Amino acid sequence: MKKHKKADAGRQSQKQNFHQEDLALKTAAQFFGGELLPLLGVKGVIKYIAPTEAVKLESRQMFQDFNYAMEDGSWVHLEFESDSLTTKDLRRFREYEAAVSRTFGVAVVTYVICSSQVKRLKSELTEGINTYRVKVIRLKNRNSDLLFERLKKKKALGEPLTKEDLTPLLLAPLMSGSMDIEERITESITMIQEAGAALSELEMEKMQAVLYVLADKFLSGDGINRVKERIAMTKLGQMIFDDGVKKGLEQGIEQTVEILMEEGFSKDHIIKKLKEKFSLSRKEAEKYMEKFLPVR
Repeated sequence: MKKHKKADAGRQSQKQNFHQEDLALKTAAQFFGGELLPLLGVKGVIKYIAPTEAVKLESRQMFQDFNYAMEDGSWVHLEFESDSLTTKDLRRFREYEAAVSRTFGVAVVTYVICSSQVKRLKSELTEGINTYRVKVIRLKNRNSDLLFERLKKKKALGEPLTKEDLTPLLLAPLMSGSMDIEERITESITMIQEAGAALSELEMEKMQAVLYVLADKFLSGDGINRVKERIAMTKLGQMIFDDGVKKGLEQGIEQTVEILMEEGFSKDHIIKKLKEKFSLSRKEAEKYMEKFLPVR
């Protein structure tokens, strides 16, 4: 019995870690997409943030991680993965693309941003006469040492850092490099705090929130405490979690509840979807359901 409990606790912890990274990257995509896409090698200009869900005929809700509508009329679909890609994953992405393409009448390209240590990642699926492909972006192929070296050199020359310079710092903890993750996070926070006019107060807050969530995933004990202290040194520090990450999560949950209620789904179905989409326990999902249930 104890072994089963330990195994369940381990799986729950792993799931929570995946959710933290997913939340951090979605926040980065929402607020810094214009800088993030060129950094990842994605061509084109964003027109607006597109819907991330599609309702199929059998009323099954499908949620993607992030979608951008591009100026050329196509959509860029981002998926964030912490593990190796499987056939099941590719079938899921293919289904997303087909549903979105049919619903909105657009061409869709899926980019999978992967932080896995796995070096060879599956990007193609051949079934019948068709081959489906995604574009995989492996963050571990990028060396964070080169990023920090470039930014420090620019500062040493007296050149101000721009938002385009600072946005890659949000991915630094997921890259490779000789610095440990704590050092990468604290160094990134320091550079962001010293950005001056390059960032608005909201942008600085969101960047620190992303790094805080990643610190919460990867660090523990003294490490996470040192990061908290670094963030707390600014006037934004105390509100980072509540006003940033937590608020963003709750807004997402509220929107999901409202949309599913308008579509006529039952309370049990909505609770199930909240558990799946936001990695909540049933008790947490029920609590949010009651909090955001529209008054009729």
